[in-house]
Amino acid sequence: MRDATRRWRLSLFLTMAGLLGCEAGGVEEIRVVNPVAGAAVAEDLTTEDDWPCWRGPLRNGIAQGSAPVVWGPDENVLWRVEAPGRGHASPIVVGDLVIISSADVPAGQQLLAAYDRKIGAEAWRLVIHDGGLPSRRDVHQKATDANGTVACDGRRAYVAHLNGGQIVASAVDLEGGLVWQTELGPFDSKFGYAPSPVLHGPYVIFAADNWGGGYLAAVDRESGEIAWRTKRARTSTYSSPVVAEVAGRDQLLISGDDKIASYDPLSGEPLWSTRGVSEATCGTMVWSGDVVFASGGYPDRETIAVRADGSGETVWSNRVKVYEPSLLLAGPRLYGATDEGILYCWDASTGDQLWRKRVGGGFSASPVLCDGRVYIPNTSGETLVFEDTPDEYRELARNRLGDDAYASPAICGGRIYLRVGERQGGGRQEYLCCIATPSDETTADEPR
Repeated sequence: MRDATRRWRLSLFLTMAGLLGCEAGGVEEIRVVNPVAGAAVAEDLTTEDDWPCWRGPLRNGIAQGSAPVVWGPDENVLWRVEAPGRGHASPIVVGDLVIISSADVPAGQQLLAAYDRKIGAEAWRLVIHDGGLPSRRDVHQKATDANGTVACDGRRAYVAHLNGGQIVASAVDLEGGLVWQTELGPFDSKFGYAPSPVLHGPYVIFAADNWGGGYLAAVDRESGEIAWRTKRARTSTYSSPVVAEVAGRDQLLISGDDKIASYDPLSGEPLWSTRGVSEATCGTMVWSGDVVFASGGYPDRETIAVRADGSGETVWSNRVKVYEPSLLLAGPRLYGATDEGILYCWDASTGDQLWRKRVGGGFSASPVLCDGRVYIPNTSGETLVFEDTPDEYRELARNRLGDDAYASPAICGGRIYLRVGERQGGGRQEYLCCIATPSDETTADEPR
């Protein structure tokens, strides 16, 4: 009822503004003066053994190397440490550090915390915002005030939070010092802020779709100044943007507002858009060749493959909704995990369903492919591991750590990093866990 009333008031406000010949709310657009001159690639010090951002080093949920298949509280857990507050932000791993974004609501703080990659000892903790958290009425009961995953280039970590009614981007050095902080624009919250940033060229790029007037904003990594800002619709939708080389060029891709859209990542100029998916989506798009894939959402249900050449051609679509988790493209196969605990495997080129399996529980985290296996935590604290195969669902393991898991795993350097929650008395404590096989190098003083 509250949402319906708010929508009616917003609709009336926009109608009156239109009658008065002005635009209500939103942000002013900022244009790059010379996008070609801004195309220099910023220094990136991450390696193939890192997991530096949302969806990993390839930005598509595909990990390099191999990883453990089986683990539990007393098996293959190299270290396990308490994490402050609460957050759905996935861990990132860069150099010697594992970094998470979190929020301590009782203390009114949004923060970053970093841990030693080898032994789990806390390296530093930095309060990004002390106060200014949104009202509990403006954050979904399932969400947190730290949903977006950090992005890191090996020199600085970049993150955005909803604070004081604004989306505020922050850059932090790897010693835990604040480098810069920039307000990107206002945000009229329905369920809170969710997107993770993406790095491209000299910029860190943020999405801020909201029903007060959405926008994409690119910030110069060195100065913290907004390089470009492009308006989007007045829609509450939650997907993270991704930059992919598709159809012969770099494209900034994002779903939501009943369409799939592409922008030039160096200028923010729209390239193309086509109808698809739904008003609200959460997942990050995946791609192959000249085709992009997306799914969602609310109120409509659709998984779709479209040409990314601007033709608007739909290659295939179906009525399956993969809402919170992102899709996973594993060569010729496309995987989806629904909120209701159903796994799908489709032929990526035709959309034909290869198999479907109800596995129980529910999914908020996104799947990761590693060494021919798919890893995905469910909201009951189990991480399912199954074979990447078109034949049937072949489960290899169900590994429980904690009582719930909403963050996606980071898999790199032969290890898995998981963020889980555990009920304790009447409360809940989050833990950051590192999973490794006994053959992985350890020392006598590392916690088990």
